[in-house]
Amino acid sequence: MIINVMPITMKAKFITSILGAIFMVMPSLAQDKTTVRANSSDISDNLDLRAVATIFGESKDLEDFERRLNDPKTQISNLDLNNDNYVDYLRVIETIEGNAHIIVIQAVLDKDLYQDIASVEVEKDGNNNVAVQVVGDVYMYGNNYIYEPVYVHRPVIYTTFWAPYYRPYYSVWYWNYYPTYYTYWRPYPIFRYRNHIAVHINFGISFNYVSYRRCGVAYNAYYGRRANGYERRYPNRSFAQRHSGYTNRYELDRNRNIKTRVPGSRELAYNTPRSNSSNPRSTVNPRTSEPRTNGNLTVKPRTTTPRSYSEPRTNGNSTVKPRTYQSNNPRGNSGVKPRTQENNPRSYNEPRKNNGISSTPRTYEPRNNTPRSTPNKNYSEPKRNNSYSSGGNRETSNPRSNSSGGNRSSERGDSGRSGRI
Repeated sequence: MIINVMPITMKAKFITSILGAIFMVMPSLAQDKTTVRANSSDISDNLDLRAVATIFGESKDLEDFERRLNDPKTQISNLDLNNDNYVDYLRVIETIEGNAHIIVIQAVLDKDLYQDIASVEVEKDGNNNVAVQVVGDVYMYGNNYIYEPVYVHRPVIYTTFWAPYYRPYYSVWYWNYYPTYYTYWRPYPIFRYRNHIAVHINFGISFNYVSYRRCGVAYNAYYGRRANGYERRYPNRSFAQRHSGYTNRYELDRNRNIKTRVPGSRELAYNTPRSNSSNPRSTVNPRTSEPRTNGNLTVKPRTTTPRSYSEPRTNGNSTVKPRTYQSNNPRGNSGVKPRTQENNPRSYNEPRKNNGISSTPRTYEPRNNTPRSTPNKNYSEPKRNNSYSSGGNRETSNPRSNSSGGNRSSERGDSGRSGRI
């Protein structure tokens, strides 16, 4: 019995040691996983600054800009900093320093409690050129997270900033006192918000990422009045402490996998981390001239050879002879002899030949102008009429003499004259 118990005890100890080692390794593996891969979501993902730049260019003034930020139909913002399960209202305030306008976006968290989220900084130089930068707050987005939009058309809102007697805009709304168009809505999950906000970003605008601030002097003048109610409540949740090793949101996006939907389709796009290798586009294989294989089907590469017009063209089993174009020889057309044009003048005295038939030329004799002789009509001869006879017989007719007629007329005349006597 002792011999049988010893192997069982050894097996139990061996299994226990293996399980202990596994439980000790699992936390370290989980820690290594979270350290190597950046977090898939961040608090700054709940407000896309490119969407802010889009609606800023579409606004007619800052009041309209604030309305678009809080429109429940478009739902540009997804921020819920006070964790009440409703999206926070964003108010807009403005400060002016020279030709620079600092337009600050603040989240209303509680009574007299606000947090700066981002700022739109507009500046006009001596040549009346206007530059716009959308800058994320250092606590939310890190240091120098700046987008510089280049609009296709000059926004209408530019004309309001340098109008005569312009007064800086300051929102009148605060905690529990909001405009009538505003209603609460619940925040989206991060993945769904990314797909939703992509529809409201105008990709016809060029969003240039830059790391320098144009209105640095003007913003430093405002920095003493910066609202940081959420930052004072949670000082350990700044971007630098949330993501050690990354300067701002831009570097974070380059080193994490972000799954978003392509605008206008149902396909998903992945933002894969970029490697620091020196080979440009190392993941793209160059095209080779080898034939492609698709399962059991082999597609041969297309070869292009110069076409020779001197050889006959072949089409399957039939051979098409090329056309021969001769410049000096006439074109053959089913045995018809070519028409030759000679320089000899045409002779009108010789008869014209037409397909072997000779025609004698017409002879024109001179017209004789002698008077035409007309035979004298003899009225003494009897006039023949084959149709009728004097006796009324149609078969035979005797000629009627003018003498009898003349006798009749003479007799009538004589009788007349004798009667008058």
